Parts: sequence; C-alpha cells; structure tokens
Amino acid sequence: MTDMTASEAGSLGIFERYLTVWVALAMIAGLVIGAVAPGLVEAVASAEIASINLVVAVLIWAMVYPMMVGVDFGAVANVARQPRGLLVTLAVNWLIKPFTMAVLAVLFFEHVFAAWIAPDDAAQYIAGLILLGAAPCTAMVFVWSQLTRGDATYTLVQVSVNDLIMVVAFAPIVAFLLGVTDIIVPWQTLVLATLLYVVLPLSAGLITRRILGSEDAIEAFSARVKPWSVIGLIATVAILFGLQGEVILNRPFVIALIAVPILIQSYGIFAIAYAAAFALKVPHRIAAPCALIGTSNFFELAVAVAISLFGLNSGAALATVVGVLVEVPVMLSLVAFANRTRSRFPETQP
Repeated sequence: MTDMTASEAGSLGIFERYLTVWVALAMIAGLVIGAVAPGLVEAVASAEIASINLVVAVLIWAMVYPMMVGVDFGAVANVARQPRGLLVTLAVNWLIKPFTMAVLAVLFFEHVFAAWIAPDDAAQYIAGLILLGAAPCTAMVFVWSQLTRGDATYTLVQVSVNDLIMVVAFAPIVAFLLGVTDIIVPWQTLVLATLLYVVLPLSAGLITRRILGSEDAIEAFSARVKPWSVIGLIATVAILFGLQGEVILNRPFVIALIAVPILIQSYGIFAIAYAAAFALKVPHRIAAPCALIGTSNFFELAVAVAISLFGLNSGAALATVVGVLVEVPVMLSLVAFANRTRSRFPETQP
C-alpha cells in the first residue's frame, strides 16, 4: 500500500473543492424557486410510486452510482496485513456512532430545545439525525483521504467493508433507533429504500467494473461520471429547500438548532476514532482516513431514506440536508487538524 503524494492530494475538482459553496447556493436557489414557483416544486413532490419519489430517486442514483463504481471488493483481502485501522472504523461506525447520534438528537430536541420546537417537529428532526448517524460515509471519504495523504487502497477497503455491512445493518439499526424514539417505522419503505439506494447501485457499480475491466478504464469512467454525483446532490438540496422554504424563512434558527447535535457528534466521533488509532499505533496514512470515515456521513443515503420514509417536505428531510451543509466545513477543519498532527503517528504499524 502506498501513500498519495501532496500533488495528488490537492487535485480536487471544482465541485469537490467548493462543495460548501454549491450546497449553500442550492439552498438559496431552492428558497427562491419555492417562493416564485411553488407549483413546480409541488409537482416534483407529487411524483411518487410506493412512497419513492421518482425525481429524487433519479438524482440519488446520480449521486450514489459514481461512488459505487469505485468500490473494489477484491481489495478487501489486503486488510489482513493491517487490520487495526479497519477495526477502529467498524467499531465507531456500527457500535458507537448511530447510538450516540440518537442520544444527542433526543437530548437536544426533547429536552434542551423543547421550549422552541413543537413535539411533532422534534420527532422529525430526531428521525433525520438518526438516519445521518446510521449512514457511514461512502463517497466524500475519498476526498478526505486525499487531503490527508491517506493510503488510497486501504481507504477503498474500509469503504468496501462498510458498504457490505450497510447492506444488512442499515435498515435494522434505523428501525431499532426510530422505534426507541417512538417514531412509527414503515418497514416496507425502509427496506425498499435500502435496496434501491444501497444494494442496486452497489450491484450496478460491480457490473460496471466487470464490463470496463482494467483499472485505467475504471478510473477514466469514474472521472467522467463523478461530477454527476455532486450535481445530483445540488439538485436534491434545491428541491428540499424549495419545499422547506416557508419553514426556513419564518424560523431560520431551526437550521442552527439542528446543526448543534451534528457538530457535537462530528467532533466527538473524530476524537474517539483518532485517539483509538493513536493508542493502537496505527500509521497516519491509515489513522486519518479511518477517523474521518467515522466522522463523515453517507448523506446521500440519509437524504433519500428520509424522503422515502417521511416525505420531501418533512422535518426529517430538512435535518439530513442541514447535515450536508454542516459536514463540509467541519470535515475540512478536521483534515487540517489531522495534517498538523501527522508527526505524532508512526510511519509503519509495529
């Protein structure tokens, strides 16, 4: 496994480099469209079959499919040489993160913010935050790994194993946590959304890799389709904010309230994972990405499932979109911290 060079680490496309700006502009555009042409947004919202919005389904596929093409399960065998980083990632993603996010969501929206948020709205925001916490990062982690000069192959292994676990664990964990918070879970819709937004794109990505054959062809194809991932995200955010425009304009502080538990969760999870990697003497090229994977979210999946379960104009969908806005600047600050502390980690694993 090899480190990435500094020049490779900085070779981000304009979409990835300015993702926060694009998301913010999409939010503004959504608010404007919602105010000027509410009929258009409502028409998009009504295009549903079996609780799945067709327009959003296409956009989510545009987001997820390019990422899944990059998942190479053949690389999983390489993890046996350095298992500690993967163990940290899996423990944080599946044994800690979903549950701490649920606890924080309930703490803030049923207690700390109870005076400002109606109970029905609070339940929706809790559901959205639970969906974020139960969906570990699949796509943007490659960007964070690049920025910290992480081991690209090992990062791919971590993402691949996470995706395999997500196929079987995401729906049960979400259903359990939503049930604990007394939110009714339509199991059929949850399973359908998991199949549609995880299993099928992952299968399509594997089929595409087989058809393309060589790694050079796969990389070239991924580079061509990758911009569609961010375009799909931007369009989805614009639609969501078009539907949520009235709530946001009348109660802008709601966005700030939703951001509070997300910020605490993000920095807390990074601290846990990074400290564990340090204690286990994991090399920095593996330690940094493994901590960042646990901190980041598969917000594409969270957005899609929130829409499927609760609707486009739901508080749950709004909470997942706030997660998108908060995540990018938070992750960039953590990347900077990881790079400043590189010298404290060993070069190789003992």
